[in-house]
Amino acid sequence: MKKLMIALVAMVALTLGVKAQQITDSLTYTKDGMAIAKIKTSAVCEMCEETLEKAMAYEKGVKESALDVNSKILTVTFDPKKTSLEKIRLAITKTGYDADGMPADKNAYENLNACCKKDFIH
Repeated sequence: MKKLMIALVAMVALTLGVKAQQITDSLTYTKDGMAIAKIKTSAVCEMCEETLEKAMAYEKGVKESALDVNSKILTVTFDPKKTSLEKIRLAITKTGYDADGMPADKNAYENLNACCKKDFIH
């Protein structure tokens, strides 16, 4: 029983360590300590770009953001002392967009303009 418990604790620790490493690997840092994240979104048009960039401007710790509509990648520069990648991803989902595989908040998605929805034909 003791060996089973040790093995279980080791597996949990390993899993958490891998998850933390994945989050760290997706960030780069500037010389002044700012973090830069590239987040895959479900954005599809220029209106999405405006919506996401405006939402990021209100997020604590976010210095700047820019969406490349063609690749659907939102690049966010932020102060890691004031916010985290997970908080930024959550803010994106609450705006109505997917963020690195995290699904959009259903209510926020329903409130997006028709052209901003994934199934809209452009």
